[in-house]
Amino acid sequence: MSIYPWIFSFLLFSTFSHAKVITPNGESLPWSMEGNIKVFHLIAEPIDIEFAPGLKVHCWGYNGHSPGPTIEATEGDRVRIVVTNHLPEETTVHWHGILLPNSMDGVSGLNQPAIKPGDSFSYEFTLKQHGTYMYHSHFDEMVQIGMGMMGFIIIHPKENTYPVDRDFALMLHEWFIPPGASVPNPLVMTDFNYFTFNGRVYPGSEPLVVKKGERVRIRLGNLSMDTHPIHLHGYAFTVTALGGW
Repeated sequence: MSIYPWIFSFLLFSTFSHAKVITPNGESLPWSMEGNIKVFHLIAEPIDIEFAPGLKVHCWGYNGHSPGPTIEATEGDRVRIVVTNHLPEETTVHWHGILLPNSMDGVSGLNQPAIKPGDSFSYEFTLKQHGTYMYHSHFDEMVQIGMGMMGFIIIHPKENTYPVDRDFALMLHEWFIPPGASVPNPLVMTDFNYFTFNGRVYPGSEPLVVKKGERVRIRLGNLSMDTHPIHLHGYAFTVTALGGW
């Protein structure tokens, strides 16, 4: 099943309770309250990732991670996401699939001026939907997304009508790293040589640890150049959402 350029989630039938999203090899972005606004801080910056033991790669990402930290909120929340640019070039952030004011959509030159190095920009909007979505750069996209500038934004429903015990988020990406080099070539469009889940390849990727009898949700996102069929070996699962919804 193709998941490009959207996202889907499925359930493994393997009891029901609410679960915080787990981003293997990553983390959720902390937040604070200012009045009735949930405030997040996202830093775009160069980072180093160890794809697997001994394989260190110079990438771009957010808050020390690629994909960036998972942003979690609830349908109806008012959110403010303050983006600070520590890259050597301008950037913006686009909220892929989110219903929001046009001025907050993050397309440089159309919705807003690009965020210059050292500057910050605040995105603020009310979440009017729930589901699995993504954020990513919308400036010099082929380079910046190719270098790893993406992450999940997951909006929980007001009413948890379909609870799970474990809730995982996995972002797919593909890279071309020339032999002997440590910097990806983001201009390559077909000849990729590394394929990652949350910025890791085996044996660097964390396992999804669950207990027998638990109901498990796995959210998959893909902003790479190719479609990737995903198969869980030995499990029966049901696709529960496509395109974020």
